[in-house]
Amino acid sequence: MDTDTPASKLQNPALTPQPSIRDRRPRATAKLWLIACAIIAVAAYAMLSRSNHVLPGSAGVHAGRMTAPVPVTAVAAKLGDLNQYLTAIGSVTAFNTVTVMSRVPGEIMKVAFTEGQIVKPGELLIEVDPRPYQIQLEQAEGTLAKDQASLTDNKILLARDEELFKQHVIARQDLDNQRATEAQYEGAVISDEAAVDNAKLQLTYSRVTAPIGGKIGLRLVDPGNIVTVNQGLIVITQVQPISVRFSIPEDDLRLVVNDMKANPKLPVEAWDRDFKVKLAEGTLLTINNQIDQTTGTILLKAVFPNTDNLLFPNQFVNARLLVGVTRNAVLIPLAAVQRGGAQGSYVFVVRPDKTVQKTLVKTAATQGDTAAIASGLKPGEVVVTDGIDKLHNRARVNVQMASNNAGSNGGGQQ
Repeated sequence: MDTDTPASKLQNPALTPQPSIRDRRPRATAKLWLIACAIIAVAAYAMLSRSNHVLPGSAGVHAGRMTAPVPVTAVAAKLGDLNQYLTAIGSVTAFNTVTVMSRVPGEIMKVAFTEGQIVKPGELLIEVDPRPYQIQLEQAEGTLAKDQASLTDNKILLARDEELFKQHVIARQDLDNQRATEAQYEGAVISDEAAVDNAKLQLTYSRVTAPIGGKIGLRLVDPGNIVTVNQGLIVITQVQPISVRFSIPEDDLRLVVNDMKANPKLPVEAWDRDFKVKLAEGTLLTINNQIDQTTGTILLKAVFPNTDNLLFPNQFVNARLLVGVTRNAVLIPLAAVQRGGAQGSYVFVVRPDKTVQKTLVKTAATQGDTAAIASGLKPGEVVVTDGIDKLHNRARVNVQMASNNAGSNGGGQQ
């Protein structure tokens, strides 16, 4: 019995000694570490496999991303002339502006114009009641006729007295008195003739005519009103031709003076405020005789025919003065030219294999959104204008062609 007892105890699991909690902790920790290492290994293998699938044999992930063509917009360079302008804000000014006033008082009987009408010099505008001045003219003419008759009668008497004086019938004093009377009548006739002329002038003033040709504004008085002397009736503004005044920096004065020696009438264009619509074309008329020291600018005056009446007095416009032309230049949009620091300017030229070549260029002149290339580019070569920020040398591109609007007008505002 004693020998069997220990054996039965060992065979009973319930009686077998169990390991403690301290003995189980190292085993659990080891299992967790094994699981974590397995997960990390699987993830590393998956990333490596993905990288190898995207760009086999590549040195980096960035190069793999650039294999897709970059969408860009491009234009073909063309050969042409580039006009160079000086641009400034100008003010439209009329050559003549007249406020028509009444020279005689009276009632307005007739208005012979419509507001906004273009009139010619001497055209009837307003008629003031002429009847009082017609009566004054008739009175003056009557007085003149009376004095002329008296003068004629006195001349007859004077001739008779001269004969009588020769016959020693009358005294010399009577003859002298008759001569003085004749002189008085002659003076009266001269005064009467002046009165007649004045009455005719007043009658003429009752018909108000246009002193200059131009456009009539809104009328200041209506028919039936009684006007006084020097009362404003209408305003006439000469709009054909019309002038534009604008200022340029004094540093640019040399260009204008030199060009005026070759061409006294330099072309000037008037554009709207947004530089989208050309309103008129004219020529430079003159340059002011002094520079404004407060602004460092000088005033210029240009004249425009304004046949279509698109320019109005006191209107603000953008004036463009042509000061030079770059002949036979390679023209491209200015957006295609990039600044490369010490290397200078460059453009991306699209090659036949749909890749781009970074090409250094030298700019001869720029005007608005157009650049004239002096060297580095040939007519017909295609340059990128949009999408440049995503490009590098030899990059593949997907090109969308656009029209090259660069031309002799310089492409808008300077």
